[in-house]
Order: sequence, then structure tokens, then C-alpha cells
Amino acid sequence: MTSPEVVPEIVRFYTETIDESDRLSTTADGHLELIRTQELLRRHLPPPPARILDVGGGPGAHARWLVADGYEVHVIDPIPRHLPQAERVGATAELGDARHLTAPDASYDVVLLLGPLYHLPDRTDRDRALAEAHRVLNPGGLLAAAGINRYASLFEHTAFAHLHKEPLRDSITNILATQIHDGKRAFTKAYFHSGAQLLEEAVTAGFATTQVYGVEGPAWSLLAATERHTGESLADSPLFESVLTAARLAEPHPELLAASSHLLVVGHRAVYPATCHTDVNGSSSWRAGHH
Repeated sequence: MTSPEVVPEIVRFYTETIDESDRLSTTADGHLELIRTQELLRRHLPPPPARILDVGGGPGAHARWLVADGYEVHVIDPIPRHLPQAERVGATAELGDARHLTAPDASYDVVLLLGPLYHLPDRTDRDRALAEAHRVLNPGGLLAAAGINRYASLFEHTAFAHLHKEPLRDSITNILATQIHDGKRAFTKAYFHSGAQLLEEAVTAGFATTQVYGVEGPAWSLLAATERHTGESLADSPLFESVLTAARLAEPHPELLAASSHLLVVGHRAVYPATCHTDVNGSSSWRAGHH
């Protein structure tokens, strides 16, 4: 296939700036993201061996444990160097674009979008990626899609004790106002969701029984800052366990969604026509109707 149409700064970031294969294993907050994503997905995944399409799956950080759990995983990623890395963990891999999947209609039991939505700043592109996920899912199949929380940069750079510096302060102010990081500092170009927006995008794409989770919970920046300022690895520390416990305790409280670094929406391709329900905290969920 032709090369994916990914903006150049994103390609450079993942090709030249960082090694994505290390991101979830070298820091305590990365380890927290991995553990929480695992436990949230395992609540909703069908039993193995189910077919999982890991769109934007990079070098296979999640494919590794999914394959170990017995799933059949195919990774789609726009960065060529990620493909052999994903294959080494037991997945099959293909160069591709979340907006233009080559998979046939109704060919997968699960679609993961654990990165593409925050690398597509334009709503039209995110809608296309979600529509493609919906298309390739079997009826009743599971979608899990991640977003970066709108306030993540505010919490992170406050904890790292450099938010007061003028250039960084201006950059964070712009993210809060526009929800877009321009890619000129530290991270690449990205969109930052609120929980309500991530839910609305999934519902608009036709997904049912949707729910949004805060991945790392309200204390992740404390963990990240302590590790950074002390220089000690905290992945096995009592602080890590407390922060992980806080993430779990925060789940029933939607007002705490805005404190996580990442958000995760889960939903299903409806088997029957969908009807809308509003839960007691005022957020909408969609469930398949029985007609």
C-alpha cells in the first residue's frame, strides 16, 4: 500500500526523537499507564482466541501481553520501524493509517485505537478513524480508544516544577484554550480530549454501551514528579501502589476523569439498533435496543 498520510512532525518524533518501545517500561507513570490499560481492557475483552486489530499499535507494547494472553493480534502503524518490533512480540504487522484500514467489513472481534485519536487534531480525521473501526468490527465487537486528557500537560509541568517559565506557560495556556499541542515543544502534534468529548465522538460513530475511564487516576503526576526529582525508580514502591489504588478508587467518580493523564472509552458495535440512556451522573451511554 502507499505510505500513510501522517504529518511529518509525528513521523520524525517516533522515528528520530523517542523509542516508543520503552515508553511504558522506563518510568513509573508509564508502568502505571500499562497496568491500568491492561486491567481495564481485560474487563471487556472477549475470551481468547479472539481477533484483535491494534491500530496505531506501534512496536507492540500492548500486542505483547495480548498475544501472551492467547489473542490473535494484527498491528497497523504508520511508522515503518515499529513493524518488525511488533512482529517480534508475536503479532502480525502492516504499514497503515487509522483512517483507511485495509481490513474487510466485520472481520475483527476487537479494535484498539490506543494512540491514533490524539494524533489526529482534526475532528473529521478522528471521525473517519472511528468509522473505520466500526466498519471492521463484527456486530457486538469491542472498541477501546484512548485520548490524552485536556489538562494532562498542566498537571505534568506543574509537578515537574517548570510551569512558571514563560515559554512553557504560554504553550500550556494555548493547549488549554485550543486543546491542540502544536508539536513545537517536547511532544509531537496532538489533540487533548475531555471525557465528554471522547464519549461523544464514540457515540456519534455508532458505538453502543459506551463508557469512559480515567486510566492513571488523580495522583499520577505526584508519582512522575517524585521519580523525576529523586532520580529513583518507583515502579515497585509503596507510592506506586498507592497511586494505582487511587486510580481504581476514582473510577466511580466521573468528576475525577479530568485528573487522569489518559482517558479510555470502550464501546461495542451494536447488534441491534441503538437507543440512548442517561445515567445518574448525567453522562450519556448507548445500549443496543432489542427490536
